Amino acid sequence: MKLYTFGTPFETIAVDPNSTEEVREEKVLPYLEISRDVVDETPSLVFTRKLAGRDVVYGLGETMRGINKRGGRYVSYNTDCPHHYQSMPSMYGAHNFIVIDGEEKFGVFFDTPSRVTFEIDYENSGELKVICETEDLRLYLIEESSALEISRAFLRLIGPSFLPPLWAFGLGQSRWGYGGDEDVERVFKGYRENELPLDYICLDIDYMDRYIDFTTNTEKLPDLGALSARMKEQGIRLVPIIDAGIKVEPGNKTYDEGLEGGYFSVKENGEPFHAAVWPGMTHFPDFFQPEAREWFGRQYEGLTSQGIEGFWNDMNEPSIFYSEFEGQKSQWLGDIVINKLFPDRQEKGEVSAYRDYKRFYHKINGQLVQHHRVHNLYGALMTVASAGGLEKQVDGRYLLFSRASYIGAHRYGGIWTGDNSSTYEMLRQNLLMMPSLSMCGFIYTGADTGGFGENCNRQLLLRWLALSAFTPLERNHSALHTREQECYAFGDTTAFRALIRLRYLLIPYLYSEFMKANLRRDMLLRPIAFDFPNDERALRTEDQVMVGESVMIAPVLRENSLTRRVYLPEDMQKVRYHLTESGEPVFDVELWKRGEHTVNVPLDEVVFFIKKDAAIIVSTDEKAMSTNEMDLSHVRLLGEGASYEQYLDDGRTKVMAEENIRTVTEAGATA
Repeated sequence: MKLYTFGTPFETIAVDPNSTEEVREEKVLPYLEISRDVVDETPSLVFTRKLAGRDVVYGLGETMRGINKRGGRYVSYNTDCPHHYQSMPSMYGAHNFIVIDGEEKFGVFFDTPSRVTFEIDYENSGELKVICETEDLRLYLIEESSALEISRAFLRLIGPSFLPPLWAFGLGQSRWGYGGDEDVERVFKGYRENELPLDYICLDIDYMDRYIDFTTNTEKLPDLGALSARMKEQGIRLVPIIDAGIKVEPGNKTYDEGLEGGYFSVKENGEPFHAAVWPGMTHFPDFFQPEAREWFGRQYEGLTSQGIEGFWNDMNEPSIFYSEFEGQKSQWLGDIVINKLFPDRQEKGEVSAYRDYKRFYHKINGQLVQHHRVHNLYGALMTVASAGGLEKQVDGRYLLFSRASYIGAHRYGGIWTGDNSSTYEMLRQNLLMMPSLSMCGFIYTGADTGGFGENCNRQLLLRWLALSAFTPLERNHSALHTREQECYAFGDTTAFRALIRLRYLLIPYLYSEFMKANLRRDMLLRPIAFDFPNDERALRTEDQVMVGESVMIAPVLRENSLTRRVYLPEDMQKVRYHLTESGEPVFDVELWKRGEHTVNVPLDEVVFFIKKDAAIIVSTDEKAMSTNEMDLSHVRLLGEGASYEQYLDDGRTKVMAEENIRTVTEAGATA
């Protein structure tokens, strides 16, 4: 691991302060040529390299397009982007780590919170071009024998993921519109009456009083603590949303404290910056101030004191509908009309709030720093602030996931991949994005199952559940004004029951692989080429992904398809999962030879693969309605392998340990 320092870099959270990875400072940078340019009136560093025809480029975390990033232009600049499409340059996260895998193999991490553009063989240039809109950054160069080893070295540098509780590996149900007791009770009843397992229900902005953070709408939600307690008795947690902006409203405790403490971002003249989001005019907390982070983290206590153990942070790029500079500041306050605002504020392929990001500032070490220069850290520092409060307020582990992120934020919370849509294109993108996120440390992640925008149909939701069964975060989430998307809303629930039960049967494996990857600084989801680096066909196969040590998934990604082609890079055990007519789960296992195969996959079945001489574990708690009803020591082996290493703890202890790994055999478990 070599470090190259340019100018005076801004201190980010990317590198784990407890990392034991040896980093050596160097002066002469190999592989990349360096030049200077002026971009958007900003002095910038430009790094270039000729790409060989067989070079594969991995990484960049949350970005569109394929696992191999060649052919694309990607802009690391956290963006509220509700309409995703393949050529979209910016998403919600900034994950500036790439791996070049060819005759020469190396990884590069550009550690800067400023905007970075990656042009990777863009328009057939045959060139890698990285434009850093700053002359101040740290560049880490990693040289190892393979792309997998490079990724592992990077994970050792940036540290382990935060540890969600066991219940966070269960199914979550969410919808923009859930706001009160009736919604929660209706969803709970719908799942239980149809014998569909469920672990948590997310509350979107409607649970708040006028969309104001850290409040509740007492008409819809007269006693949140009582509702939380009732749900916990049934094995269900409530997970409310928290947005970044604090409503400008004198008399509100959070607002008054923030104003008095000087905890809000400011204009160049030192006055608080005003921008409109859901509650109307808001101030944005200055998460770059340690004191502001501590103050913001304390605000969660009003909810955690009522039994809440999980949150999702949103709108923290930060999203801006309009600001005081847009000339509409007195037109309305508190009356957000989505259909009126979004068409005006979303400029295709660009950041709608870009002008505003240059108009407000943060107080950092006694200096005012323009937000644009450190933009990509904002949402990550909100996660740091939230985690700081929850660490003190919640006994044991908590669930926390965010929309905006930067490398290093994974140590404090997970992420979901934002406002996707109910299309097969987005289903495929979900699969393609997971390995890149895993490379960048985000192993507790997933997409909105079924799609957030547009109207999901029964077939698409079933296919998405078959994929999400293998991702750590599995949440069914949909937007206001779309059709109901709960798993009981499509008539006959037999197929849904089969797919959700599979998820719960796999939880012992998923949880073990998550914890072992964390403990050993390894990837959880990987391109199959990482496991079979000398196989040219594996190198070009992107719609199949490794999950944990032994499983390969190849989900159906095309509409109306009941079959798909699968490439096996070695002899593998094909597993066909389905339920019997009486509701009993069945795993049919047979050995298939290396090569190309056609697989039949009806809507109520899932097919996946286990490496030839390996085994995984599945739960024997086959009727569990939530993780509360599961004992992870109740497992059995699946596959031809003689044993499996299971990570077993209580699902809430904050400390990982090798001592929690036990060997499971057909004869039983041994320490």
